[in-house]
Amino acid sequence: MRRLSGKVALITGAGNGLGAATAKLLAEEGAKVIATDIAYESVEKIVEEINKLSKESAIALKHDVSSKKEWLTVVEEGVKTFGPITVLVNNAGILATTKYDQLTYEKWQKAMDINAWGQFVGMQTVIPHMKEAGVGSIINVASIAAVNSSGGLTAYTASKGAVDAMSRAAAVELGEFNIRVNAVVPGTIQTQMLEEAFPTKEIKEASIASQPLKRMGRPIDVAHLVAYLASDESYFTSGTSQLIDGALNVDASSSAAKLT
Repeated sequence: MRRLSGKVALITGAGNGLGAATAKLLAEEGAKVIATDIAYESVEKIVEEINKLSKESAIALKHDVSSKKEWLTVVEEGVKTFGPITVLVNNAGILATTKYDQLTYEKWQKAMDINAWGQFVGMQTVIPHMKEAGVGSIINVASIAAVNSSGGLTAYTASKGAVDAMSRAAAVELGEFNIRVNAVVPGTIQTQMLEEAFPTKEIKEASIASQPLKRMGRPIDVAHLVAYLASDESYFTSGTSQLIDGALNVDASSSAAKLT
């Protein structure tokens, strides 16, 4: 039996990068997958790939995570298709690179609405179904930017710091319902967001040179950690912030930007 057999997992931002890798891996491990993304065509392609290997094991849904109304719709559709959701991977997010002295309320609020509120309201919407099932694992994707930030990421750092803190608070509050909550804290992972943050070859090379392992992480590396936290193997793991950054956070000599 695959280690996620019997699980129903909702994964946001599943159209590319970490979310796509996670959706594919969780399906391979036996979970039924509700893959969502605001870019529907992208997530639809990922689900097509999944269902070619495991027939009728995934559905694709368009989803703006900052909208509670859309959360209610997505969760209702997912439960109708597969039953109570027992795994939530809050992965969707945006980069916000405006420097602090140029940051407006509108830009700040957009980052917070998508990166922090989007994860909170996702938990709030899914938790009743986890209570019904008597079990749940919530994995919230934060960022090393909340641990070791560099300049120009004030709103992004604040939103990801909120995710990290919120996950710990939720773990305490939800433990009595057999719902575990953990944050995953990726370092420099080769994703579309990274391309946006490191737009030139020189910046990328400098970032790689600053890594203790002298390489960037891959989306599948994060997906394997998420699969562990989604599985019963992490039975006693809750309230943690799981760094996956190739030791970047403990390397005081590093000066490159550190973000997902």
